[in-house]
Amino acid sequence: MTDIVLSFHVHQPFRLNSFSRLEEHPKKLFERYFNEELNKKYFEAAAKKCYLPSNSILLDALEKYENFKVNFSITGTFIEQAKKYSPETLESFRRLVETGKVEIFGETYYHSLASLFKKKNEFKRQVEKHKEAIYRELGTKPKIFRNTELIYSNTIGKEIEREGFEGAMIEGSEKILGWRSPNYIYKAKDANLKLIARNYKLSDDVGFRFSNRGWKEWPLTADKYAAWLSATPGDIIVLYVDYETFGEHNWKESGILEFLKYLPKEVLKYKNLSFANATEVTKKEVKDELDVPFNLSWADLERDESAWIGNKMQKSCFNELENIAEKAEGEELENIAGLLQSSDHLYYLCTKGQGDGDVHSYFNPYKQNNAYENYVNYMNILQDFKHIIKTKGGKA
Repeated sequence: MTDIVLSFHVHQPFRLNSFSRLEEHPKKLFERYFNEELNKKYFEAAAKKCYLPSNSILLDALEKYENFKVNFSITGTFIEQAKKYSPETLESFRRLVETGKVEIFGETYYHSLASLFKKKNEFKRQVEKHKEAIYRELGTKPKIFRNTELIYSNTIGKEIEREGFEGAMIEGSEKILGWRSPNYIYKAKDANLKLIARNYKLSDDVGFRFSNRGWKEWPLTADKYAAWLSATPGDIIVLYVDYETFGEHNWKESGILEFLKYLPKEVLKYKNLSFANATEVTKKEVKDELDVPFNLSWADLERDESAWIGNKMQKSCFNELENIAEKAEGEELENIAGLLQSSDHLYYLCTKGQGDGDVHSYFNPYKQNNAYENYVNYMNILQDFKHIIKTKGGKA
């Protein structure tokens, strides 16, 4: 029996204001740095096109099919925005969790790169904050960790273990798997941690290729995809895609919501397939130990950290963020520091060329859509916040 670990990434960052240190700005720090109008606009659009209709489809399937289960990674910043802009969206996620067949992954509250900081106290703070938010809002305690952008290494694995998690999701890249298949359970090197590897080929067939009419497999239907899954050898198949794939990145007219609706039925037609929560599959036999001596991620062709700290602009902002995180003290300053750490802000500074660069541009919410202008704006905010931390008596 092959277990399908169907998983979705749910995240919204707090987008930045256009900021000049020469202008007057609100004294309240959140209003000073973050664009409420833009955040509300993006969230409400995504809720209408993706979150509400997709959650409705999944709830129907969870109630209809006994053997259907799903998994979500839901960031703290998403939860905050749902409470502000679309409470019905958060309630729809609660209804999914209440079925008892939905697992929520642990992660950093702010979808940050804190796991890459030299000191790990900020990473620990954010992981604990996320645990508390998930339990408070959704009534469940995460057991499997999904780090921001699937960034993972042996070092990070040790930190995840220290935080009490039983396992972690990683990218199923040949860079670390070599000849091995992603469709088995692995053990982390130097840590008592089970690893489940994302099958990026099958995941990206849905996440990136679904609407590509130039793709030889277009159109992708639920029955065709289920047949591919049935023909794939292994103990598990981890499918992990951005939730906005359904209705936002691929519009309803593409057939993506119909695909989601009929997928459970088509998969469960096969006697060799079932759905499972992530914690369940980590009980299966371990195939091998994985050594990940470098930072692995799910982004771009390199599948490393270069999507966020690959150029000088990104590195300089990352260094400022690490410095700010160490000095911010008190609930308000720590929260603003965290919101500024969301990896999205660094992602918009990427200067890669064709292919990967197109993906970065697609997700950029700002009018200028220019990495260099985004850098100036972001650095202006970071420098202003550093000054405020100093004047408010942050850590020396």
